[in-house]
Amino acid sequence: MSEPHKETPAELDAENARPVDQAAPTTDEVAAPSKTAEAKPEGEVLLEVDNVTLRFGGVVALNEVSFTLRKGEIFGLIGPNGAGKTTCFNAMTGVYRPTSGGIRFKGQSIVGKKKHEITRGGIARTFQNVRLFPEMTALENVMVGADAHHKTSVIAALFRLPRHHREERTGRDRSYQLLRFVGIENRASDVARNLSYGEQRRLEIARALATNPTLLCLDEPAAGFNPAEKQELLALIRKIRDSGVTVLLIEHDMRLVMGVTDRIVVLEFGKKIAEGTPAEVRDNPAVIAAYLGVPTDAA
Repeated sequence: MSEPHKETPAELDAENARPVDQAAPTTDEVAAPSKTAEAKPEGEVLLEVDNVTLRFGGVVALNEVSFTLRKGEIFGLIGPNGAGKTTCFNAMTGVYRPTSGGIRFKGQSIVGKKKHEITRGGIARTFQNVRLFPEMTALENVMVGADAHHKTSVIAALFRLPRHHREERTGRDRSYQLLRFVGIENRASDVARNLSYGEQRRLEIARALATNPTLLCLDEPAAGFNPAEKQELLALIRKIRDSGVTVLLIEHDMRLVMGVTDRIVVLEFGKKIAEGTPAEVRDNPAVIAAYLGVPTDAA
């Protein structure tokens, strides 16, 4: 299968022409489990997490976790606090190396690869806590992401050769269009620290998209959002998936997770306890017990 189509600035403009509120779901739609999983045909395998165990001394943060992510999905990774969700993200993106097990992306092992190599290979991520360059403008922050694929040498950059100018111009244009894509193009020239919290979250997503990922990993993107902002985020996540980027989502807001994902994996104490469609996971006694802190039979 060919690589997912990367949108040109013109295409991003066309997509952005649709009003945000037109795509935003109602409260009932957010609360209801997503129905897309039953209708969506299985796509090509994109990511395989195979019996991954990660130990920190005597602490087992991940215990033989396995799941498969397919192209075109919005995939949820959920669980109570301390379940190992972010640790799993960190193992996938080169922050930690698994103690045992394998992680394959597009059929190739990424265990042991450096973070920038994994990014260039097509996996981008955001973080629980916003990590921006606060004194740089919104546009400059996104351009940092675009630099991931620049091929200009240090010499060419120092002497500002034509190739450097072309890449810089292309990166600037692409970055501005991504700000438009996430809905904050009017803040392009503002320094990041002056953006609202919600705008900073969107900016971080735009910067991740600037690396041209095949897979975008979002770590609790709705944290701190009000209900209206969550509805807009849900619409943005769907728009990202519709643009050809597969999404892996960690999120505590169960209404949002149930409303946007195709499939979900649930972790508890570093071990997978459930996997399935939103409806299947919602009714799983083990999941209910994990979140409510009661025995499975009581759940």
